[in-house]
Amino acid sequence: MTTDFTATRAMFHLPEGVIYLDGNSLGPLPRAAAARLARTVTEEWGEMLITGWNRAGWMALPSRVGDRVGRLIGAPAGTVVMGDTLSIKVYQALASALALRPGRRVILSDTGNFPSDLYIAEGLARTLGTEYELRTVAPEAVAEAITEEVAVTLLTEVDYRTGRRHDMPALTRRAHGAGALAVWDLAHSAGAVPVDVTAGGADFAVGCTYKYLNSGPGGPAFIYVAPEHAETARPALSGWLGHEAPFAFDLDYRPAPGIERMRVGTPPILQLAALEAALDVWDHADMGEVHARSIELSEAFIAGVEATCPSLTLASPRDPAQRGSQVSFRHAEGYAIMQALIARGVIGDFRAPDILRFGFTPLYIGMEEVTGAVKILAEIMDGAHWDRPEHKTRARVT
Repeated sequence: MTTDFTATRAMFHLPEGVIYLDGNSLGPLPRAAAARLARTVTEEWGEMLITGWNRAGWMALPSRVGDRVGRLIGAPAGTVVMGDTLSIKVYQALASALALRPGRRVILSDTGNFPSDLYIAEGLARTLGTEYELRTVAPEAVAEAITEEVAVTLLTEVDYRTGRRHDMPALTRRAHGAGALAVWDLAHSAGAVPVDVTAGGADFAVGCTYKYLNSGPGGPAFIYVAPEHAETARPALSGWLGHEAPFAFDLDYRPAPGIERMRVGTPPILQLAALEAALDVWDHADMGEVHARSIELSEAFIAGVEATCPSLTLASPRDPAQRGSQVSFRHAEGYAIMQALIARGVIGDFRAPDILRFGFTPLYIGMEEVTGAVKILAEIMDGAHWDRPEHKTRARVT
């Protein structure tokens, strides 16, 4: 397949006058999603009412959409299911992995991991008892920290701040060699870089869909369970839709076969409908070509910023093979600079303490946007236009 990026760009609604470099945090609206949502609301919910669970196939959506996400992460059919939030799926994956390694008590992660993942791991360890431990090391020290004490590694493939990318196959091999299992968070990978959980040997993988997969704010998360664990993994959160026969209303829990046991609560039908429409874009895109174009755009951005904004320091790996589809720069006044950029129509985001973060999604971003963003950033830095009170007042979401 040859990806026509002009065609994929036309599939998104992008506000006039905006250069959107924050799809790594929230993807823009796919045009087809609005129509799909309207149809789901009016024709399905509106006309079918509760019969939509059968007539419109709502109950099958988590698995059907899961298979479509699975194709983007190298997962075989029947190994990915949608639903709930990423935090819930992290909890399920971790708890299941610990149960599969009953003689071990250490969860290993790194200090670059998204804090929510660490909070979940810490909370789970506390719940299980004082003998359990979340151990964190620097991202570069993960491999040597995988010892025979470790039950499971919990790693995010692409660092949310810097874009630094872990080597999934190598670290998973290291974990397996030590007798541990590997859980991978693909929040900043799925739809951004080529991912192959099968070739990479992942035992579990989780991710959200509102970033590069464009499902909309609060879109549902996914969980992957490797086939060899599918019938033995305990789902931890024994929700009624993960039951073998939910509508038998048995008082005792029996896990559903395979990946279906990882379902918990009632699926978010409206959000799944939006995601299903958003995934149609990937019928016209090749992940390898998307990644290659992302590298072109990010390399041009780095070169332009370093040539015109010497006070900004690159925080991302310089080697594009070592990062995801984002670029970050450091500056002590990063928050104010980002607010000045947003005021000029260039939308990125800020991550404490000093990171300006920019995402490059070729499905709707091209070289013209990159050049325009560099020009505006240079003007802001040259004129110190960030040094204004209105740009320094912290909003709730940064």
